[in-house]
Amino acid sequence: VQLQASGGGLVQAGGSLRLSCVAPGSTFRYDGLGWYRQAPGTEREWVARISDIGNTNYAESVKGRFTISRDNAKNTIYLQMNSLKPEDTAVYYCHRIRGDVWGKGTQVTVSS
Repeated sequence: VQLQASGGGLVQAGGSLRLSCVAPGSTFRYDGLGWYRQAPGTEREWVARISDIGNTNYAESVKGRFTISRDNAKNTIYLQMNSLKPEDTAVYYCHRIRGDVWGKGTQVTVSS
């Protein structure tokens, strides 16, 4: 199984981006999924997660600015990122809890 993240890019501080992650498989609606990020020279950190029934949790650093959501009909999760800051610059990865499956990351760069 390969998760495919997309939607990254270059944006100015204060701007917005929406990341998407497609997770193939017939069990998607039963899966908890999340987003992580890794900036150069740092460890990968957790950003947000969404349960199979839509409960969400966020890291303190993104709470109030980022929103995770899911569309079970499209086997896709999203990360809406608003009020972006330069410190949000990182490679963003999606993750499926079941089986500890990671996708290829997508680069987000926020310029000051």
